[in-house]
Amino acid sequence: MTVLAIETSCDETAAAVLRGYGDVVAHEVFSQARIHAAFGGVVPEVASRNHLESLPHVIGRVLEGVRIGDLDAVAATAGPGLATALLVGVAAAKGLAIGAGRPFLAVNHIEGHLLSPFFGEEQIPPHVALVASGGHTLLFDVEGFGCYRLLGRTQDDAAGEAFDKVAKLLGLPYPGGAEIDRLARSGDPARFRFPRGMRASGDSQFSFSGLKTSLRVFVERGFAAADLPDICASFQAAVVEVLVEKTFRAALACGRNIVSISGGVGANSCLRAAAEDAARRQGATARFAPPGLQTDNALMIAYAAMHHLKAGHSHPLDTDIRPNFDVDGFSA
Repeated sequence: MTVLAIETSCDETAAAVLRGYGDVVAHEVFSQARIHAAFGGVVPEVASRNHLESLPHVIGRVLEGVRIGDLDAVAATAGPGLATALLVGVAAAKGLAIGAGRPFLAVNHIEGHLLSPFFGEEQIPPHVALVASGGHTLLFDVEGFGCYRLLGRTQDDAAGEAFDKVAKLLGLPYPGGAEIDRLARSGDPARFRFPRGMRASGDSQFSFSGLKTSLRVFVERGFAAADLPDICASFQAAVVEVLVEKTFRAALACGRNIVSISGGVGANSCLRAAAEDAARRQGATARFAPPGLQTDNALMIAYAAMHHLKAGHSHPLDTDIRPNFDVDGFSA
């Protein structure tokens, strides 16, 4: 079976054609990062205008050599995300589904991230999943495809949002998460002590606003440019320690020996190393999204759509976007 998927939830314009669970026919991502860098962050109206301009070309490239009639379904990210951006991708997918006479699938963006570490596999094993991105920090107990139980979430800023805001405070270019990771590799993570929000709360909830405020106060006091790598490493360690400790504690509590980490923050080198170390100590396995599927992309949406298609799911053409994360409507 072959699926065309479209992703326009934020500032990446993406499309992909997937055959089966792992045969990538085509995969294209147009990043708007340089466009939004001038504003220091994503501007929804600018993002949606650029989606409108670039999406026809992106779809055209992934459909080269693919007949529209060969598709078994057309999918799009329906949420969560920026409302005006989501509308562009969903409208395009519905139009293509009508034209091809094929089912339409409205895919949850978080589900795309959650399943991405198992890309290419037909079965989703029981595991605990951390989804950490610019807009979300969520922890799930996963029984299998479509069976997701929310264990905890951030009570304020998401981990990726904290990375980007702290990078802006430090005068680093947008997007800031990757720049902090790069600088931290040559820094001392123990030099500065920043707070570990809700580390001892005894639950699976997260909080990063206090850490962000602590960095703002630190920056306002002034610092030398030579201290930047140490500051980045110390801040990064504060985020990673909480994410890893709470995720693997939840895995023990749920009796899971597989932990998956996905979302843009999942590309952070410190997080990956710490998770792999925790997995070895706990006798567990850490799974990560493959390169290219960590940040927003359409291939993970196509993979999630394939699972829905094989399960016999489809969605009516009047299905609306869902900009906000809604746990009640998340499971299949």
